[in-house]
Amino acid sequence: MASSPAPDARCRIRHAHLVAAGSAATLCAAVAAPAVAGGTTTTSLPTIVLVHGAFADASSWNGVAERLERRGHHVIAPANPLRGLYNDSTYIASVLDDIKSPIVLVGHSYGGAVISSAAEGNPRVKSLVYVSALMPDVGESGMSLSARFPSELDTATKSVPFRAGDVSGTDLYLKPDKIHQVFAADLPERATRIMAATQRPVATTAFSERAKSAAWKHIPSWLLVAKQDRTINPDQERFEARRAGSHTVEIDSSHVAMISHPDEVTDLVLQAATPAEPARPALATSGAGAATTLTGLAASSLLAGAGAVFLGRRLKRRKP
Repeated sequence: MASSPAPDARCRIRHAHLVAAGSAATLCAAVAAPAVAGGTTTTSLPTIVLVHGAFADASSWNGVAERLERRGHHVIAPANPLRGLYNDSTYIASVLDDIKSPIVLVGHSYGGAVISSAAEGNPRVKSLVYVSALMPDVGESGMSLSARFPSELDTATKSVPFRAGDVSGTDLYLKPDKIHQVFAADLPERATRIMAATQRPVATTAFSERAKSAAWKHIPSWLLVAKQDRTINPDQERFEARRAGSHTVEIDSSHVAMISHPDEVTDLVLQAATPAEPARPALATSGAGAATTLTGLAASSLLAGAGAVFLGRRLKRRKP
C-alpha cells in the first residue's frame, strides 16, 4: 500500500487543484459574460415613451404599458398637449431631455407627427415606432397627407372655437355618433360612448402646421398598418412605411390598435426595443479578433486545468 504523500507533496497537490479550479472558473466567466464594446457588459433596457394622438389621452396606452412593464421596461406615457405640431413636439422633446437612458419613442395617430419632430437632435432616441400614425416629411402636414390619401375622418369631426388666455383658435372634436364607425369599430359600442364623453379636443394647427424635421430619415423605424383604419387611410400608412424603409406589420384593426390589439402593438414595440444581433466579425488571417481571443482563452484554461489535474494525480501516486 502506498504511504501518504510527504507534506511538500501535499502542498503541491493542493496547489495543482487550486490551479485547476481557477482555470475552470476563468473559462466559465469567459463563456458566461458576453463582451461588448469597451470590454464591459450591460443588461439595461431602454425607456419606452408612448405618445398618444388626437382626441385621446395617455390612458389609451394602458394595455400596452402594462405589458411592457411586465417585460421589465420603464414606461412613460406623457400628456400630449394637442395644441399644435410645433408646440406639442417641443413639449415632448423636453420630456425626452430628462431621460438619460436609451429611448424607444412610440407615437399613435397624430402622435406620430409629434415624435418625428421631437426626436430630432436627441442621440438617445434609438428607434421610432408608429402605430396607425402620421409620418410627415419635412414640409408636409397632416392635412397635405390626408389630401393625397382621403379617409372618413372629415365626416366624423366638428369644429368648436376656443379661448385660452390671450390665445384663441379652433378645436376639433369627434362626433359621438361617428366614433364607433370611424375611430374604433373593433371596440364595443359602450366603450366608444365613454371615449366620446372623455375625448380631448385637438387644435386644428396640429394638422395644418408643416413638419420642420423628420427624424425617421436617420433613426430606425417600425410601423403598424391598421388594415381596417378609417381615420387614417391604410394606403397612407403603407406609403409612409415604404418611404421611410420601416419594419412593417399589418393587422386587422381599427385606428385604435393599441387598445383593441395590445399584444400585437406590444410585440412591435419590443422588436424596436431589442438591439439587433451584432454581425460576427470576419476573422483576420492572423487569427486576431474577439472570437479568436475567446477561443484562445478557453483553450488555454482547459489545457491549464487538465495539466494541473494530471500533475496532482502524479504527485498523489508518488511515494515519499
